[in-house]
Amino acid sequence: MSEHHPIAVIGAGLSGLVLARVLHAHGIATAIYELDASPDVRNQGGMLDIHVESGQVALHAAGLFDEFTALVHQGGEEMRIIDKRGTVRMAESGEGGGRPEIDRNDLRRLLLNSLPDNIIRWGAKVTAARALGDGRHEVTLADGATFTTDLLIGADGAWSRIRPLLSSATPNYTGVSFIECDLPDATGHPATAELVGGGMMFALADHKGLLTHRETDGSVHTYAAFAAAADWLDSIDFTDTAAAKAAALQHFQDWDDRLRALIGDAAAPLVPRRINALPIGHRWDRVPGVTLLGDAAHLMSPFAGEGANLAMLDGAELATALVTHTDIERALHAYEAALFPRSAELAAGSAENQALMFGPDSLEKLIAQMASYREPVA
Repeated sequence: MSEHHPIAVIGAGLSGLVLARVLHAHGIATAIYELDASPDVRNQGGMLDIHVESGQVALHAAGLFDEFTALVHQGGEEMRIIDKRGTVRMAESGEGGGRPEIDRNDLRRLLLNSLPDNIIRWGAKVTAARALGDGRHEVTLADGATFTTDLLIGADGAWSRIRPLLSSATPNYTGVSFIECDLPDATGHPATAELVGGGMMFALADHKGLLTHRETDGSVHTYAAFAAAADWLDSIDFTDTAAAKAAALQHFQDWDDRLRALIGDAAAPLVPRRINALPIGHRWDRVPGVTLLGDAAHLMSPFAGEGANLAMLDGAELATALVTHTDIERALHAYEAALFPRSAELAAGSAENQALMFGPDSLEKLIAQMASYREPVA
């Protein structure tokens, strides 16, 4: 027999968890269906800087801001820009910048622990969703089970199974690819550790770069980033870590050895990632009983640090709208009216930053951009 939920969320990422937490705080129940088999089945990613105007707003709405501050990575707001010869061109302590860093795994765990144990159905792969009329939807899972809901919320990421109910848009390759790697024991590489510093580091040249974060466990998480054709990563055998390292290092032959060590001495495995994005300004006409959060709504390139913050704000604002408006359609209209212009503006900014970082004179332009943020407003 099919279950029925007044509110069903597909995806237990940051946006879906914030939504569920805010609703739970107001006595409103949700059911979350998550593809992963358990909370700890995979690493959720690296560090996040949580913005005052978005991520922090969401944490206040969720009643978790104090708990969040206890998990902040002290010193993680430090920022360095380095040229390929290993010269530090700009260094900022980040103190007072208002964007504290936290490990994404710690943040997700905080949100999970704030919810009732039975709210998430783990290992639930959605294979189909269809409208039943009057705003109700039926969702089918891989095991053949189905459920119905009065409000279906797609928080299921870039390749959302719920998005087709609203939009025919799909993510497209942005022209940049990452090779993701970790230097687990930075203390064993003191010269590299000293160069990259205690927070984030950007080293850019020749349409490529090394982008790093110091993790709370002392490791250094690196994205080797390349402006490349969509099929470039397919030319590398990532099942052979030594060969993958050699292929990546070919592109950094004239870079400082301390920077090359971020790849050459990284732990296995190296992970390929194509950077995809939805069209800037992605939106949809109001469809009764369904909406989207986070990357499902506005997947963008990561070069402004907005994705996770915006996803959390989406969750908090949709929950607030549902609490404020007893009518679901009025709540969805209010939520989407704010969502569309905000996400379009931030997606455009992310795309502009990507063009800057992988275009000509990228290092000098990034230094100038960062310096402009510190200039007093007239």
